[in-house]
Amino acid sequence: MRMPKPEVRPARPFFSSGPCAKPPGWGPEHLALGSLGRSHRSKLGKARLGHAIELTRKVLRVPDTHRIGIVPASDTGAVEMALWSMLGARPVTMLAWESFGEGWVTDVVRQLKLDATVVKAPYGQLPDLAKVNADSDIVFTWNGTTSGVRVPDGAWIADDRAGLTFADATSAAFAQPLPFAKLDVTTFSWQKVLGGEGGHGMLILGPRAVERLESYTPPWPLPKLFRMTKGGRLNEGIFKGDTINTPSMLAVEDYIWALEWALGLGGLPALVARADANAAAVDGWVEGTPWIAHLAQDAATRSNTSVCLKFADDGDAEAQAALVKRMAALLEAEGAAYDVASYRDAPPGLRLWCGATVETDDLEALFPWLDWAFEEAQA
Repeated sequence: MRMPKPEVRPARPFFSSGPCAKPPGWGPEHLALGSLGRSHRSKLGKARLGHAIELTRKVLRVPDTHRIGIVPASDTGAVEMALWSMLGARPVTMLAWESFGEGWVTDVVRQLKLDATVVKAPYGQLPDLAKVNADSDIVFTWNGTTSGVRVPDGAWIADDRAGLTFADATSAAFAQPLPFAKLDVTTFSWQKVLGGEGGHGMLILGPRAVERLESYTPPWPLPKLFRMTKGGRLNEGIFKGDTINTPSMLAVEDYIWALEWALGLGGLPALVARADANAAAVDGWVEGTPWIAHLAQDAATRSNTSVCLKFADDGDAEAQAALVKRMAALLEAEGAAYDVASYRDAPPGLRLWCGATVETDDLEALFPWLDWAFEEAQA
């Protein structure tokens, strides 16, 4: 006898890992729209961009020693600005355990053609961080969006390091505490934990990163979008709202609303608590469900945002990929869940976004639908 359809659907079936669910209560009518149709270089435009930067500092608890800039091309643009502008001054170590980390390896080794030390781990695992050379620059993803594996903390980063740390924190910012004293370059994008719109990246520079920018000129040409210095000095305007290119003021207002929503909840601790509660709900379902398992093997390094799951039975990967495709289609057709298939380069399975904009009640309503879709897709 086949399982009947569950009676209750998630009220907000948005579980995509990017763009992610909008915050609860969001609506376009809530946005301050006075800056629309105005130049981003007008007094009002610069003020709103500067407000977004200062709210970011407040919610993330970024120290005053660090600059925060709004840059083009999402998290990818922010990471590449930093890599192209600062790498090459000393040896570099690349850490990769999922597809985005692999992408930064490609940038550094094949495009910049640096003789980097590449330390990898398969999906579901973390490299041996104790073996990382603190004398080198270190490039890593804080939270592996496509593997569900994150670094547990910053204890492995040496306080007396000679190199710079470059942390792609796009699925960690606003959901996991970030030790900015350990991070010289931190990047993220709006469309992750706060459910903002795509196309804009955030670049946070510590004092050591600024020193590198002002003392080192890379041997390769830098496009205009990557240039952060003028006359050998940091272009401070970038970190006060004077963006390199034209931002979407609608997206800026959307980001500001999300930041104010976060402050209304209680700031960073409240955001982390919401993500932790969501991830714990998934853990409970996985523990009681024989056909599914976590891709991340160690609970201590398991993400609380991009929770990646695999089939408990290690069967044929092609057949499992087809099964996931059928499950995702069934769930979408029923309006029970959108965009829950694993990333295309990851092992076949499911990926559930558990960031702060997702309600735990919606995840709990989703679990019976996942069981139903699994049985139905096999049938």
